[in-house]
Amino acid sequence: MSDLIHFEDFEPGQEFDLGSVTVSREEIIEFASEFDPQPFHVDEEAGKASLLGGLAASGWHTGSLVMGLLARGLLNKSTCQGSPGISSLKWMRPVFPGDTLAARVEVLQTKSLRSRQDLGLVTIRLTTVNQAGADVIRWENPILFARRDQQA
Repeated sequence: MSDLIHFEDFEPGQEFDLGSVTVSREEIIEFASEFDPQPFHVDEEAGKASLLGGLAASGWHTGSLVMGLLARGLLNKSTCQGSPGISSLKWMRPVFPGDTLAARVEVLQTKSLRSRQDLGLVTIRLTTVNQAGADVIRWENPILFARRDQQA
């Protein structure tokens, strides 16, 4: 476990590049059909007629794609123990078929826990942009990580 990122390895201002993912029309419709079957997520004509201006990914789909980037790009390389929740979540711009989303994490704060000395809390801001560099989703949340010096 020594090669994993531990609580002590995080510092405010530190950034992690999480990579990118391209969204397809088929994925948008498949996800929305099961989890968010609003017309503008499953039908191109309904999407064009909506405020979104075209078939657009569900915000939950975008969040799931970005969560995959976060897991593969950081959490699975760390001593992550989960999160007590998301503090804020903003969908800032629609995601359309063919968009490529690139995500990064900034460490906002680190905090030792008195109640669990084997863990620390790292608050992050995750920002995702499309291929034009425009923000599409942003969230902030605390994440629990195991401490290096407290592992059995």
